[in-house]
Amino acid sequence: MTFSIVAYSPEEESWGVAVASKFLAVGAVVPWARAGVGAVATQAFAKVTFGPDGLNLMATGLSAEETLAKLLAADPEAEHRQVGAVDGQGGAAAHTGADCFDYAGHYVGDHFTCQGNILAGRVVIDTMARAYMGAKGSFADRLLESLLAGDRVGGDRRGKQSAALLVVKAGGGYGGDNDRLIDLRVDDHHDPIPRLNELLALRTLYFDKTPPEKRLPIDNAIAAEIQVLLQAQGHYQGEINGFWDEPTREAFWALVGVENLEERWSPDDHPEKIDPVMLDFLRRRFKK
Repeated sequence: MTFSIVAYSPEEESWGVAVASKFLAVGAVVPWARAGVGAVATQAFAKVTFGPDGLNLMATGLSAEETLAKLLAADPEAEHRQVGAVDGQGGAAAHTGADCFDYAGHYVGDHFTCQGNILAGRVVIDTMARAYMGAKGSFADRLLESLLAGDRVGGDRRGKQSAALLVVKAGGGYGGDNDRLIDLRVDDHHDPIPRLNELLALRTLYFDKTPPEKRLPIDNAIAAEIQVLLQAQGHYQGEINGFWDEPTREAFWALVGVENLEERWSPDDHPEKIDPVMLDFLRRRFKK
């Protein structure tokens, strides 16, 4: 009842799953991943424990193929299951049980696997694979491009309802405290994959960081512009003088907190520069 892609990016040292289905909250069932270990998509007549159990097996050093064989050998309903997995080194494996509803199949490529059941046809799987291999941008962008491509050629033949994107990377979570780099879900929507893409764009705005060397020095013109903006929002009552002084920085930090942009600027991380993505957002956000 689902189509998905499971992949590993050696460039970003990340593992991820993108999935869509005519099923409520597919992100709560199908995608599983752990940084340094691998990723799993368990679907069709999904056995949810294949997710954590598969990750635990790969954590012991088993490959994706060995892990899948071990999971299926212990499952009397194996022919009803569909599973895709990548291990910590990017080895990929997939299983489509003989009793999965048509069209059901998978494609195993280099560091990734695409799989689906109750699809519009084989074209969905092949299109997803080609789209992933040809996509540009970040790992997350490539995963979503694959999902969108499969959707455009028919996707789940029963219709649309939910989609999810999970990407893990060591220290990639908020504040660096876990590996949950991206965990976005659209649980019930008439067109969930485009909406998921919109959420990814918002996540990029709020949580990505521009490298320090690409940030803009806060000169007098930018400082004055920010002071005007801060004053209009009630965060600054001082003179519009173009000085990036302590009262201006404190007022700006208050605005950053209100707008949830603390990953883009803080008084402890190159406070004399501003992220151009952030500046562009604030200009559009408070444009008169």
